[in-house]
Amino acid sequence: MANGPTMNAPTIQGTWVRGSTGIRVLAGTAIMFAVVACGGGNGSGGNSDTAHPSALVPPPPPSSLAPPSNNLAGSGVFPPSASFKNQCASPRTGSSAVTGEAFPDKAGTVLTENNFLRSWTNELYLWYSEVPDLNPELYTTAAYFDLLKTPLKTASGADKDKFHFTLPTADWEAFSVSGTSAGYGATFFILQSTPPRKVIVAFTDPATPAAGAGVQRGDEVLTIDGVDVINSNTQAAIDTLNAGLSPSSTGESHSFQLRSTAGTTRTVTIVSATVTSTPVQNVRVLPGNVGYLLFNDHIATAEAQLIDAINTLKTQGVVDLVLDMRYNGGGFLDIASELAYMIAGGSRTTSQTFENIVFNDKNTTTDPVTGATLTPTPFHSTTQGFSVLPNVLLPTLDLSRVFVLTSSDTCSASEAVINGLRGVDVQVIQIGTTTCGKPYGFYPEDNCGTTYFSIQFKGVNAKNFGDYSDGFSPQNTLVGKGEPVEGCSVADDFTKGLGDPTEKMLAAALTYRMSSTCATPPAQFDGMSKASGEAEDVAQGQLLRPEWRKNRMMRRLAP
Repeated sequence: MANGPTMNAPTIQGTWVRGSTGIRVLAGTAIMFAVVACGGGNGSGGNSDTAHPSALVPPPPPSSLAPPSNNLAGSGVFPPSASFKNQCASPRTGSSAVTGEAFPDKAGTVLTENNFLRSWTNELYLWYSEVPDLNPELYTTAAYFDLLKTPLKTASGADKDKFHFTLPTADWEAFSVSGTSAGYGATFFILQSTPPRKVIVAFTDPATPAAGAGVQRGDEVLTIDGVDVINSNTQAAIDTLNAGLSPSSTGESHSFQLRSTAGTTRTVTIVSATVTSTPVQNVRVLPGNVGYLLFNDHIATAEAQLIDAINTLKTQGVVDLVLDMRYNGGGFLDIASELAYMIAGGSRTTSQTFENIVFNDKNTTTDPVTGATLTPTPFHSTTQGFSVLPNVLLPTLDLSRVFVLTSSDTCSASEAVINGLRGVDVQVIQIGTTTCGKPYGFYPEDNCGTTYFSIQFKGVNAKNFGDYSDGFSPQNTLVGKGEPVEGCSVADDFTKGLGDPTEKMLAAALTYRMSSTCATPPAQFDGMSKASGEAEDVAQGQLLRPEWRKNRMMRRLAP
């Protein structure tokens, strides 16, 4: 594995920090509590997942960055990345436990790994011309990759590239192929980042340790292993909280004091395990023949689960659909295309483009990864072979409109569903808050045990629209951010279950369906709420989910 692979973590001022300070990628989260006196990290856009932060050498400040040496390449000279591929400082032996494929690693050095990344970035990165050409001899591989992206900012002052990260290949394969990861099966949400902190449960996956312990949506975490979550501010206490929220392995036992939405307090002990995500949940038909389904991940196992869900709703004769993607960070674009077809049907999608991907100006006619001629991704009417045999005809609800529940954690491939359907004039009604704003994607790239994720293309729909880097926003959003979409701004309501018709987002969708009206959000409403479910002007919260679950990804299919 390359030295300390990194990834972006949720960033919350004063408590959850960015930078190479020991953030761990475990249990489906990427998090770190810190004492309030701690700073905000190095701002490089990447964090180490190593448990030993001292092992990661931080990059020098920009003023001391030297030009590339002539050791293997030279300034402005980029040999083919293939000439450095799989030449590893610590070669793996054997084969992948997930795919069964033999590791291709050969003996190499940190420098060969860094030169691979340097050339690979120059070949495929969407904004390659904006990347500073830095000396690969000066950095660990993790630190070097963090710098191989555009340093430019958007008009709002945000990083132009917010989606640059890595993951251990074994972890990526385990989750993307089978939906498994180490943890409890509970996904946490930060509502208040600084003391008094507020950490609650957003949802749980069925048949997991958390579900078995009775952990439910809306439960507030009060203590972990006896340490106060709300007010503790010593390093020892913070270490305990981190260890509990992000167990480093399976078989760890931690106690959680929880307060339910009804106000009752209980203590549960949960043992970490290998958890299998259930990306499609709560499929049901609501009064008025309205279908509802919760869709949390565009991963391989979602293909079969989505087909089962659509078949269930179709059999029961639904006339409208509420697609809950408030926690869906994305995944495989082909699954997004399948879902869009299953919603809209062939009459609206035949011979239409779901998404056209645009690479950098070096790759205008050919996919630089597969070698195939660039052609638009269609609305797939048959299975693509993720978890169902390929070329099986997909069911469809044949709907002319869909209600989509969203939040700032609705990202990438999920946004592609919205954009793709709008491109063929399917009426998309957005209920919730502004999406994350990621019209970009990539092919995951393994080298020496680390999988790299670096933006390689932009997606546009059949109308050639893909300019939603500030997200999609319901039309009555007051903050003036994002591409406006018909619908209503509504805060997430953690007091009710997902799929409960009285939960505020779903209730707003059902109301809009009948009256085309929205409740007016309060002044300065930013889309978040306290656990009470009341809309308030509060600090932006965030789902504790790693960046690798917020993506639009392509598969390496032969030309």
